[in-house]
Amino acid sequence: MNIEFTAFPRNTEGRGASRRMRRAGKAPGIVYGGTAAPTPIELDHNALFHALRGEAFHSSILTMKLDGGSTKVLLRDVQMHPFKNEILHVDFQRIDENRKIHMKVPLHFANGENSPAVKVSGAIVSHVLTELDISCLPKDLPEFITVDLSALDVGHSVHVSALQLPPGVTVVTRGKLDPVVASAVVPKAQVEEATEAAAAEAESAAAAAAAPGAAPAVDAKAGDAKGGDKKDSGKDAQKK
Repeated sequence: MNIEFTAFPRNTEGRGASRRMRRAGKAPGIVYGGTAAPTPIELDHNALFHALRGEAFHSSILTMKLDGGSTKVLLRDVQMHPFKNEILHVDFQRIDENRKIHMKVPLHFANGENSPAVKVSGAIVSHVLTELDISCLPKDLPEFITVDLSALDVGHSVHVSALQLPPGVTVVTRGKLDPVVASAVVPKAQVEEATEAAAAEAESAAAAAAAPGAAPAVDAKAGDAKGGDKKDSGKDAQKK
């Protein structure tokens, strides 16, 4: 996907200038990296705000049009007002087509509703990670990575090593050998309900066994004792 945006040179700097720019409907920013010096820029605030709502704008190679030319850049940072829908500052980085980049790309989860964990056990799939830090050449940068949950079962997890990565893409784990991406958990209320049902069933079975119409249990020792009494009675009769 080729996403383009237009930027304009910014000749004034400082907080006062940035406030005036924002009041005029502009957002201040900067583009850096590569062999050129960092360049202050300004952008149309509403157009940028709308673009930032798209997932791809955060994880794709962007084409910035500036001063009649175009430059390939990545969005690196956005500063927002604490409680207003207002962009305070935005950073872009120029890219070199021949050098690998580090980028966080979103994870898209698929087939969770068809997994044994959900269909058989009624579990809830927990998305432990929602994005993945990767390294690749700019031409190999994916917009997102799909996580297939079709084989996920209760008590198991999907790890980074199980993901199908596009060619040329490697994961940057930062110390963790094989992080968990997603896991399946049965809700606590459902576990308690199953436990209570099992306890109630056991209680009903015990009550049925103790009912008046139930067959009495045979005591082997008592039976032997009664048999012994009969034998003794027989011997006494013979003596008489």
